Amino acid sequence: MLTVIGYIVVFGSIIGGFLMHGGVLSLLIQVSEFIIIGGAALGSLIVAAPGKVLNAIFARVLKALTGSGLTKAHYMELFHLMFELFSTMRKNGDMAVEKDIDDPSSSPLFSKYPTFLANQAARNLLCDSLRLIVSGSAKADELAHLMDEELATYEEESHRPAALVAKVADALPGLGIVAAVLGIIITMQSIDQGPEVIGHKIASALVGTFVGVLCCYGLFQPLATKMEMLAQEEKKYLECIKIGLLSYLHGAAPIIAVEYARRVIFSGERPSAAELEESCRGVKAQP
Repeated sequence: MLTVIGYIVVFGSIIGGFLMHGGVLSLLIQVSEFIIIGGAALGSLIVAAPGKVLNAIFARVLKALTGSGLTKAHYMELFHLMFELFSTMRKNGDMAVEKDIDDPSSSPLFSKYPTFLANQAARNLLCDSLRLIVSGSAKADELAHLMDEELATYEEESHRPAALVAKVADALPGLGIVAAVLGIIITMQSIDQGPEVIGHKIASALVGTFVGVLCCYGLFQPLATKMEMLAQEEKKYLECIKIGLLSYLHGAAPIIAVEYARRVIFSGERPSAAELEESCRGVKAQP
């Protein structure tokens, strides 16, 4: 919602200032310029991005426009899940959660945490790592290395949509110039029609440059930045899982392991230690 409000402020300020200077709003509505710039930008994106990355771009753009990122509630749900898992494993042994991690979607334990279940990357990281612990296949240092590799891969993959949007944004001023040059070419064909006609056509052509620069710095660059910041938040969520799991594996009590994970969070979403402890008191290990 804040993203939409920001765009309203950007376009409202520019159009409002234009009108205050006596500009004619209808002159800015040049459909042919929009088609040239928008079509060329979309085509260049299709050329640059593999099909699977295109799907990720559209999904992340939609999320950037409509979402506000992870909140304290998301992290509290994750902490409750980790505390319950660790408590169950400490009380009943690591094998007690084997069925849960093999099929988390039908697990009574995981079903209490729907937001986590909907996060495929987090679910895979936690369950795949727990599976190695339960089977005894990996030691703590080996698991740490495996999780670092998965986080690095996730970071690279999640960075690609934002990077491509930023590259398209960088090309928009140039595409605006292309549209403007085409407009000047058309103007030259009407050079004998008098100053009024020529002035109108030149003004229409310059709209291309205006649209290209505005879309770059007022629309797509901020959007790419928002996508990048949301990706960083998602990685931080995964880092919480990593730190909590490794802390438990090194012998920390469930509440201490969760406390280690809490320290990883950005301050804006981080609950206090007292708040976390009080909240986890109501979470019990599975019998």
